[in-house]
Amino acid sequence: MAYQIYRNMLYFYAMAMKLISNRVLREFAQLHADAEQPLQDFRHLLEKGTYANFAQLKATFASVDKVGERFVFNIGGNKYRLVAAIAFQAGLVWVKVVLTHKDYDKGEWK
Repeated sequence: MAYQIYRNMLYFYAMAMKLISNRVLREFAQLHADAEQPLQDFRHLLEKGTYANFAQLKATFASVDKVGERFVFNIGGNKYRLVAAIAFQAGLVWVKVVLTHKDYDKGEWK
């Protein structure tokens, strides 16, 4: 999280998020062509936003859930799941895996 000092007070402000890496999204979309647009829409929305914490993220992505240390997003009308790690202070989102709903339910990604 970036900060600035003003009149001896410390103010924090959120940075725009950066998704690492888009390659995971593109590779999944090669296998599931109908996922390409929803995944890229997700990326654009995420990278345009500033999220200092989970509550702010959830205000934009209502279906996101925190599962352990990971964040799980519903993509494409609940057809796919994107599992990510997020460092709010650094403004970074690491995509760990994108799965079909069926593969996600198997739980092997945990």
